[in-house]
Amino acid sequence: MTTTAPARSFLAPAPTCAAPPVPDPAAPAQWRPLAALGVLGAALVTYVGLTHGARQAVLLALGVGLGVALFHSRFGFTSAWRQLVAVGNGAGLRAHAVLLGTTATLFALVIGTGTGLFGSEPAPSAGPLGVGLVLGAFLFGIGMQLGGACASGTLFAVGSGQGTVVLTLFGFIAGSVLYTWAYPLVADLPALPAVVLSEHIGWFGSWAVTIVALLAVVGISRAVQARRNPPPTGVPPTARGVARILRGSWPMWVGGVTLAVLGAGVLVVSGGAWGITSAFALWGAKALQAIGLHPETWAYWQQPAQAKSLAGPVLADKTSLTDIGIMIGAAFAATAGGAWVLHRSIPWRTALAAVIGGIVMGIGARLASGCNIGAYLAGIASGSLSGWVWGLAALAGTWVGLRARGLFGLANPKPSDSAC
Repeated sequence: MTTTAPARSFLAPAPTCAAPPVPDPAAPAQWRPLAALGVLGAALVTYVGLTHGARQAVLLALGVGLGVALFHSRFGFTSAWRQLVAVGNGAGLRAHAVLLGTTATLFALVIGTGTGLFGSEPAPSAGPLGVGLVLGAFLFGIGMQLGGACASGTLFAVGSGQGTVVLTLFGFIAGSVLYTWAYPLVADLPALPAVVLSEHIGWFGSWAVTIVALLAVVGISRAVQARRNPPPTGVPPTARGVARILRGSWPMWVGGVTLAVLGAGVLVVSGGAWGITSAFALWGAKALQAIGLHPETWAYWQQPAQAKSLAGPVLADKTSLTDIGIMIGAAFAATAGGAWVLHRSIPWRTALAAVIGGIVMGIGARLASGCNIGAYLAGIASGSLSGWVWGLAALAGTWVGLRARGLFGLANPKPSDSAC
């Protein structure tokens, strides 16, 4: 009598040649910095609420939640794409599909019904299809492999004390400033108008097409992973039981769903999707003003929306609030898990790669009008073709970035990492 193997779920992990390692227990909580961060976060939310209003306070609080979720799930794009391109491991990409699909569902509900708070009118995020989008996303893909983090990854890594990524953040800000200074050179790159599916087939049709496309991505990634049989990846330490919620490592799909809900909250409160990198240009311009320079005379900052942002305080800026919140939330989560540590000894080639990677990402994000969050996640979730184009171009940049990592002594995953 013959037997058949049980059917494997379409969303179940693709096989690898060895089981993933068992995580170590979480270290004891770092109570003093944890308490200090709790007081700091509460005080800052209160100050922002009293000074700039309830909307800004809620945005800051949502940012804190995003930072907690990013840290606990270690949800990033850089390592996921590195594993995919280098050894064919699509587990991270499938987690992205969960984030994208859940966000698309919530965006369709929120924007399709016009649900907003504080007088906001939720709108989709869509960018033009042109040279700037493709070139910017391609550069971003290179930069995040050199810098060791994407935009969201940079913020939560800085919050959790990773010294190398602090250098990436400085480079990110510098690259953003370079773009704003050189803006007249790239302001009129060829581009076609944005394509938003809901304008042609309605919000339900847009959602359905997006979900089908994401399921196709999941299926293809599983097929690739099954053929290449990549080695398993490591897992971070974690608490057990109920304590895992606050002190442990979350499954990436849990992180994806949580991030989608919080990102939808940003949309409901502000009327716009969650973004990250526009704040870096603002912080850089504010720093230049603080030392007596005048970036407000540059063409980029003379555009009405940008001029308004530069003229106002940082703590009134939507993107700055969520960015600051992410760093606080990640620091809170890291200290709760006993994982906050400042890496003081950084090889010079690693430091150089971090700065260069940050600069390239800063330029790329502004060229493409967004990063892995503002252009890729928000674009696909909004049913915009620009999000898919961004993702493909960034994947191509990732392939180049993996090869550039060797110039700085940075390692890539290899099939021989397996013990099989």
